[in-house]
Amino acid sequence: MMSKRQLKLGLVPTGVGGPGDSNRWLDTDIPLDASVNIDWYIHVVRQAEAAKFDLVFIVDSQFITANSPPHYLNRLEPLTLLSALAVATKKIGLVGTLTTSYNDPFNLARRFASLDLISKGRAGWNVVTSGDAGTAGNFSQPEHFDYDTRYRRAVEFLDVARGLWSSWEEGALVRDRATGQFLDAAKLHRLDHAGEFFQVVGPLNIQRSPQGEPVIFQAGDSDQGRDLGATVADAIFTHAATIEQGQAFYADLKGRAVRQGRDPDQIVILPGFSVYVGETDEQAKDIERHYRTLDQSFDQALAEFGRPFGWHDFRQYDPDAPFPVAALEHAKSSFYTHAKRVTDLAVAEGLTLRQTVEGARAGRGSPFVGSAETVANEIQRWFEGRALDGLNVHLGHPSQFDRFVGEIVPILQERGLFRQDYEADTLRGHLGLPIPAGRRTTATDRRNAA
Repeated sequence: MMSKRQLKLGLVPTGVGGPGDSNRWLDTDIPLDASVNIDWYIHVVRQAEAAKFDLVFIVDSQFITANSPPHYLNRLEPLTLLSALAVATKKIGLVGTLTTSYNDPFNLARRFASLDLISKGRAGWNVVTSGDAGTAGNFSQPEHFDYDTRYRRAVEFLDVARGLWSSWEEGALVRDRATGQFLDAAKLHRLDHAGEFFQVVGPLNIQRSPQGEPVIFQAGDSDQGRDLGATVADAIFTHAATIEQGQAFYADLKGRAVRQGRDPDQIVILPGFSVYVGETDEQAKDIERHYRTLDQSFDQALAEFGRPFGWHDFRQYDPDAPFPVAALEHAKSSFYTHAKRVTDLAVAEGLTLRQTVEGARAGRGSPFVGSAETVANEIQRWFEGRALDGLNVHLGHPSQFDRFVGEIVPILQERGLFRQDYEADTLRGHLGLPIPAGRRTTATDRRNAA
């Protein structure tokens, strides 16, 4: 009998302020050092765990400028942070962002496998290819990989990592003191991978976790990114401004998965949202307007606007002149899909730079604004309308997150949309995902081990 489809919830903590939130750190409810304060992280993640959230999702990048948002300027490395959170929590999933462009498959596979064992099967990897082209300069590379190379490398990287995670069969570690046998050598497998980007012998020097291997998340929105997600991901982190956009992305991604021969129900779509709650719908709208005005000025937005364009400096232009289309050239090795979408809209509507920036700021508005009942209704509408399988909730101002877990989550639970309690111990269990099959011993393996 098929179990009832249930909403999934993730927490995205960005400390003193991520994109669009340059001044969030002025909120006295947020420690000035929140983004590097382990006690703050433990507090908010335990709060999410008490509300039975599926996971905490740690975003990351490895290149900054003086115009980067405060959280990006000074934050903890994801796997170090998540390892600390693993011993401070019991059930909640632990998802970290790491790039395939500036890591090595063996080292990364080992680090994630370590987190998976430390947490007893709660690790997840958000696979990115790095949109900040300047990252190359921090890794002794003359320039960033182009789009096609980045995604070919990512596909091979994932193939190697998953091969390494399958090094050990169930029962390989005999550890029998009576017989003196520690290892069944026939159940430990070399990888011997030789590809375009990587040559990796293996095996991995760490066993599989209770969930087999970490859950794979993916967040690219280009055609290559969507194809990668549909091919290899267990879960997708995305964005949608309207239910129609969410439904279109949901249908496209699930359709691509089917064409890859996959079960579409084994890919979980989890867009990220801010949520604003008030006593009434009007009060909630006032709260959203207040925070959006407070959290970033136009000048700050203009400075940050250059990130998808390879951190091109838009402050050099007259903001009331037509949008500078030539700036798109600077996005070729950056977040090109996003930058092109912005540029195409500006050209089609004849927008000035100021109008384009203000439009981008308005586009960050949330569809989930209102009383607790109104927000719960809208979440239900998106969920039942197949615009999402769950939400990654951005932790902005703490008072708003308090209201989300204290007022909205109970309504979702009462309606049977969200769990009353954890029913599994692993992240795969929370998300309803199967444990990937491991390697099996063959007669050849037995002969080679002899």
